[in-house]
Amino acid sequence: MSDAASEIARLRAELAAQTARAQAAERDLAQARALASCTEAMIQELKLEIAKLRRDKYGISSERRARLIDQLELQLEELEAAATEDTLAAEQAAQDDKTSTVRAFTRRKPVRKPFPEHLPRERVVIEAPTTCTCCGSDRIVKMGEDVTETLEVIPRQWKVIQTVREKFTCRCCEKISQPPAPFHTIPRGWAGPQLIAMVAFDKYGQHQPLNRQSERIAREGIDLSLSTLADLIGHACVALSPIHELIERHVLTAGRLHGDDTTVPLLARGGTKTARLWTYVRDDQPWGGSAPPAALFKFSRDRQMIHPNKHLAGWQGVLQADAYSGYNDLYLADRSPGPARSALCWSHARRKFFELADIAGNVRKNKPAHDISPVALEAVKRIDAIFDIEREINGMDADARLAVRQARSRPLVEELHTWLLEERARMSKHNSVSKAIDYLMPPKGDRWDAFTAFLDDGRICLTNNAAERALRGIALGRKSWLFAGSERGGERAAFMYTLIVSCKMNDIDPQAWMADVLARMPDIAVSRLPELLPWNWKAQQEAVKAA
Repeated sequence: MSDAASEIARLRAELAAQTARAQAAERDLAQARALASCTEAMIQELKLEIAKLRRDKYGISSERRARLIDQLELQLEELEAAATEDTLAAEQAAQDDKTSTVRAFTRRKPVRKPFPEHLPRERVVIEAPTTCTCCGSDRIVKMGEDVTETLEVIPRQWKVIQTVREKFTCRCCEKISQPPAPFHTIPRGWAGPQLIAMVAFDKYGQHQPLNRQSERIAREGIDLSLSTLADLIGHACVALSPIHELIERHVLTAGRLHGDDTTVPLLARGGTKTARLWTYVRDDQPWGGSAPPAALFKFSRDRQMIHPNKHLAGWQGVLQADAYSGYNDLYLADRSPGPARSALCWSHARRKFFELADIAGNVRKNKPAHDISPVALEAVKRIDAIFDIEREINGMDADARLAVRQARSRPLVEELHTWLLEERARMSKHNSVSKAIDYLMPPKGDRWDAFTAFLDDGRICLTNNAAERALRGIALGRKSWLFAGSERGGERAAFMYTLIVSCKMNDIDPQAWMADVLARMPDIAVSRLPELLPWNWKAQQEAVKAA
């Protein structure tokens, strides 16, 4: 029996040792996972910072840099969450074994900014002891407190505002006196300006169709049907139409405009057809102009040249756009009130060369990394040198920009022109690089003067990026709302985009602006409507805060 007992004791000791080794291995594995997750998250965060710093320093030098930053941010979200999970698992494993020592590792945790001062504070005081926790004496005096702030959110609250008009009767003449009914944003005032602004901005600013909004509102206990919400959109458009007219007038009085368009699916019989949203942007900030920026949007069923002719009828100035032939009628000498001057976009020209010199793009397409055009690569380098000068003079006044361009940019542009002509003469017309060169200097027609217009006018920008930025939200929204339901729906979208994008260009919250304007418009005189334009409204808000 002694041999059996000793054998059992030996086996138990071995089992305990193996269990301890297994637990230690699990702890080491949890720590290794946490270290790997934190390291990967740190690497991804550094990559994102590098990409953003390069964009800030060099501008959008890559056609895919903005998309790359978005992709890095999405990857960082997942890696940060995984790193937190693995770190907590490693800490839990270490706590289970009090005798183990955990090898330290570094993780760059997110730095929390202080909570805004304007947020209300709710104090939750933990009941203090009435006696000393050490000796039990009741002679204790408060010497201070430790405060831990936790950010919390209250679900969206709904309320009903009752506007009461009391009636009084006269004991002498028996007549009834009552204050007049206030003016409301919509008839009978059943919806407040905050509600109207929220529905409109969610639909056009956050790309949430009304059916999804109706479902979410229903989950919050309020029954607002799709047709009811659509009725609010119609009322908002009618109420804000005077402001839209003022913005349109402001944009079309500019001496220089950015123009562009993008596709919008339009619901039609049997499917959808490709309609267009056009934008015309006034942005004088690159040359230090004092006029506030704004954007005007228009909708059309197709892309015929009749549409820009109608949109810009009566306007004359410099139009910065791509080489779309639909603008050509605007440049005719016999146009009334006069020909517009064409200024073409160097980003479009550079893009055609960049696609032929994109090493990373070739790798993604399973093409050899070295299978790029040396001529296209050289063209990109030469054009980038012009862009570098533009970044240095961005924000200077027009005269200073013109002087720098004459001294530094013009020689580079002339050398580029000569070099492109020489390279084009050696190539077949079917060569991809020759087609990129033909975009700058087509065999039939003369675009070079339009591409070099910036050398003679300090107001002109090198690119048409201002218009492309204005259209960016529409490209994102197409994935949510899929199509415009009708021509009127497209025109309504263009109307609302004019207001929302103009607010964003002036660093204004569109929903807050819209709610305040809808609340003030019923009682404001027509002569004071310009006070409600986004840039004037922003100045008033800043003056109130300063006071």
